[in-house]
Amino acid sequence: MKKMIKCTINNYPVEVEEGTTIIQAFKKLEQEIAHYCWHPGLSIAGVCRLCMVEIEGNNKLQIACNTVVQDGMVITNQSQKVKDTVRWGLEFHLINHPLDCPICDQAGECVLQEQYMKFGAYQPLMSEDKVKKRKVVDLGSKIVLDTERCILCARCTRFTDEISKTKELGIFNRGDRSEIGIFKNKPLENDYALNTVDICPVGALTSKKFRFQQRVWYLKKAPSVCTGCSTGCNIDVYYNEEGLWRIRPRHNSSINQYWMCDKGRETFKHVNPSGRLKSSFRHTAEQTEKMTTFQALQTLKLDSKKIGLVLTGSYTCEEYDAFLDFFQLHSIYHWKNNPKNFEDYDNFLIRGDKNPNTKGLLESINKRQLKLEDCTQLEQNISHLDLLIVCAPENHKLYPCLEEKINLFLKSKELVWISPHSHTLLQKPINTVWTIPSKTYFEKTGTFINHHGTRQKIKAVASIVDSARSLEEIIHILKTGQTDLTQIASIRDKMKTNYFMEQKGSL
Repeated sequence: MKKMIKCTINNYPVEVEEGTTIIQAFKKLEQEIAHYCWHPGLSIAGVCRLCMVEIEGNNKLQIACNTVVQDGMVITNQSQKVKDTVRWGLEFHLINHPLDCPICDQAGECVLQEQYMKFGAYQPLMSEDKVKKRKVVDLGSKIVLDTERCILCARCTRFTDEISKTKELGIFNRGDRSEIGIFKNKPLENDYALNTVDICPVGALTSKKFRFQQRVWYLKKAPSVCTGCSTGCNIDVYYNEEGLWRIRPRHNSSINQYWMCDKGRETFKHVNPSGRLKSSFRHTAEQTEKMTTFQALQTLKLDSKKIGLVLTGSYTCEEYDAFLDFFQLHSIYHWKNNPKNFEDYDNFLIRGDKNPNTKGLLESINKRQLKLEDCTQLEQNISHLDLLIVCAPENHKLYPCLEEKINLFLKSKELVWISPHSHTLLQKPINTVWTIPSKTYFEKTGTFINHHGTRQKIKAVASIVDSARSLEEIIHILKTGQTDLTQIASIRDKMKTNYFMEQKGSL
């Protein structure tokens, strides 16, 4: 255990671990301090010179990011000397910054705007013309750079040096001509590149896919867990009544720190209404019959049938428990996204298992002492089954074997397909196929267990497809024959509101 030391910050006493920097002590005490280049997940650069503090007994101001707290220190950033220095620093950063806030995609979450209002608000003294630099610079398939907006905090270059270790970015030229750029023939294409957009404190780096799609003050955010693989990165999901728009990492020091992969950011797309299965259907060779989920489940005949169950790692622990307790089957099969690469992983966050809860599935199976067989065994047994129930993957794009497996499942005498999405192969079967819409992670509450065994809760945020049901709700209908399920509100029922104005505090 590290030794604890005491200091005073802005007249507030605080106790921190030995080796803590002043800026970390400020953050612990939730005291505001100006800064750009410092980021808790990166090395210290000390280039913005905004986190200035005055230390009692020291004639010179010090930067808080690279000054370690000593026992008994008395520190402030409230003195006039500090405030004047920070204003000068902000003016220096804004000398060449373009006045394009109205069209900047960072508007509404720009640290430069926020810091100016909190620590700047100066009368500018510079009369020289601004230096013009390159705009809309293509750094690769994912990111656009506006060189004029960049304040050279070096967060992005440190990320590619220290975190992704791909080293695509550098600072080129000197003086006020310095700018961020990529090295020749080395575009910014690594699997974690979009983290540089997250940590950019201004609108210099923007995502091509999110750029100009939504103003951030029209978005709400909710905490969740990424379902793109078994790492279970903690995320914030940004949404409004039109649907989901983007995903960003949320800090968790034991799982994903401050980061996530670029593929995980795409997992909101399969949640949105486009392409979702919105009603239940019964498909036969002769016709397709549309019905409610309640009608479909009540029409299913489960008695005196030899039933097989196919499960993926897409569902919550609570859903597995409800399903396994109700059916009490021994013919249970595990559909993996890609058996050959299922155990693969990179050296950081990406796992070959493209499911958030394979561990939870195995736990539910093991505590009931059931046998979970591979789908290769299903090929041998499928002709002996009267009914096959498939709890299909939530995100079909993560399953390269999708069509191959659907063709296998269609060999059953009767098939029940439970998923947020259908497939064209299911709509013209030889035998009977039921397609039943299920909820996504955004629409349900439950528990995921990541590949390390960490249990993480997800919470229902809103309903995208009101007819969709979780596996627990499906079992409730089968057990009770009732539809009195509590539904969370649809996000599409409200008119668009300027949510930012509702939340705005005093400046």
